[in-house]
Amino acid sequence: MPKKAKPTENGKEEGSVPCKQVKIEAAGKPSSTLNFESPSDLFGSLISPIKTETFFREFWEKKPLLIQRDDPAVATYYRSLFRLSDLKSLCSRGMYYGRDINVCRCVNGKKKVLNKDGKVHFLQLRKDFDQKRATIQFHQPQRFKDELWRIQEKLECYFGSLVGSNVYITPAGSQGLPPHYDDVEVFILQLEGEKHWRLYRPTVPLAREYSAEAEDRIGRPAHEFTLKPGDLLYFPRGTIHQADTPPGLAHSTHVTISTYQNNSWGDFLLDTVSGLVFDTAKEDVAFRAGIPRQLLLVEATAVAARRLSGFLRTLADRLEGTRELLSADMKKDFVTNRLPPYHMGDGSELSTPGGQLPRLDSTVRLQFKDHMVLTVGLDQERSDETQEKMIYIYHSLKNRRETHMMGNEDTESHGLRFPLSYMDALKQIWGHLPISVKDLNLPTDEEKENLVLSLWTECLIQVV
Repeated sequence: MPKKAKPTENGKEEGSVPCKQVKIEAAGKPSSTLNFESPSDLFGSLISPIKTETFFREFWEKKPLLIQRDDPAVATYYRSLFRLSDLKSLCSRGMYYGRDINVCRCVNGKKKVLNKDGKVHFLQLRKDFDQKRATIQFHQPQRFKDELWRIQEKLECYFGSLVGSNVYITPAGSQGLPPHYDDVEVFILQLEGEKHWRLYRPTVPLAREYSAEAEDRIGRPAHEFTLKPGDLLYFPRGTIHQADTPPGLAHSTHVTISTYQNNSWGDFLLDTVSGLVFDTAKEDVAFRAGIPRQLLLVEATAVAARRLSGFLRTLADRLEGTRELLSADMKKDFVTNRLPPYHMGDGSELSTPGGQLPRLDSTVRLQFKDHMVLTVGLDQERSDETQEKMIYIYHSLKNRRETHMMGNEDTESHGLRFPLSYMDALKQIWGHLPISVKDLNLPTDEEKENLVLSLWTECLIQVV
C-alpha cells in the first residue's frame, strides 16, 4: 500500500499522493451502514466520513477517492449485497449468456470472452470459474437483489441520472478485463475477498465512450492499492484502470455502481436547443428564411458559417431571458428508464390509487415527488404548423424493475399531459405544503377537480 505524502514547510506535499485515502477503524461503538431516510442521506452515508460538499468540490469528475474501512459491520453488510453463492439460485431463474452474464478473462492484454450459447447452467459456469480462472460479470443485479434496488433507486433520485451496476467475481490469481476507461462515474464496493487495483491518468478526461488501452501506452500507475470488504473506491469517467485478484487468496467479488452516462452540458445543450430554435423561428422571420440553393449539395461555405454564427448569437441572447427550457428527450428518457420506487410486497400502492377521492373541498399533497418530472414540450399528438406547447408529467411508479438498464427499445412511458395554462396550478401542487383544491389557480371549479383527479388516478397525490 503506498504511503501518504507528507506536507512540506510551505504546505505543499512531497512525492506523489497515490490517491486520496481515508482509513476508518471501528472504535467500539455501533457502526452505521447506509442511511435510507432520504437520497442525500443515502449518498452521505455511502461516502462517509467524507462530507458531501468536500466530495463534489474536490473529487467529483476530478480525481479518485479511496475509502478503506476496518469495520466488520460494514464488511458484513457489503457481503450481503451479492455473493458468489447467489449465482446458483439466480441461474435457476433463467439467466442467459450475453444478456445477463458474461464470462471472460484478460489474456495477454486482451479480453477473451468465454460465453457459451443460450441459457446459463450453474455447473458449467462454476467449472469455467474454477478451471479456466474466468471472471463472471453479472449485469444489472438490482433486477434481482432487493438491497441493490433500494440503493440504486435512492441514488437515481439523488443524481437525477440513471444508475446501473455490474458485479464482477474473479478467482485468485486472475484478471477479467484489460486496462480500459469507461464513460460513467464509477463507485466500487468491495463485497468479498480482495482486489488489487491500478489506476492511470486519463488520456481522454471525462470520456464519452468506453475504450480499451494497450498497457504500453498508459505508463506507470498513478494509484495502486488493494480493496478489502467494506472498502469503497470512486473514480471519474475516463480514468484508465485494471484490477486483478491476488494469487493465493479467495475469490474477489465487487459491485460497480455507475452513473452520469450521456449526462453532460453538451448532452443537455443538444436536448434543449431544438425547442429554443422552434420558439425563436415562430417570432423571427430570419430563422424561417430558406437556405441558399444547392447548399446541401456542396460543402458549407464561409457565408453559411457566418449566418449560423449569427443565429447562434441570437439564440444565446434569447436564452438569457428564457424561463422554461423545452426538453426534447433527456427528462422523459430518464424517468421512463429508471427504477420504480423501492417497496415491499406487490407494489399495489404504486399502481392503484388509495384513500379518499379528491374533491373541491379536499386538501391534497404530492407524493413520490422524487420519481416524477414536470416538463414543457411540444404537443406530441400534433405535427402540423399549429403545434402548441403542452405540460408533460412523467413518472416511474409503473416502471418494471426487471428491465432496468437492459436497453429495452419498447419501454413504455407513464404520465399525463395538460395545457400550458395549468402551469401555475401544478406549481402550487409541486410546493412542499398541502394545498386546498379550491385554492388552485385555475378559472373553473371543474378544471380544478379534473386536475387533481387525474393526478390522484396516477397515484401522484393523496388527500390529507
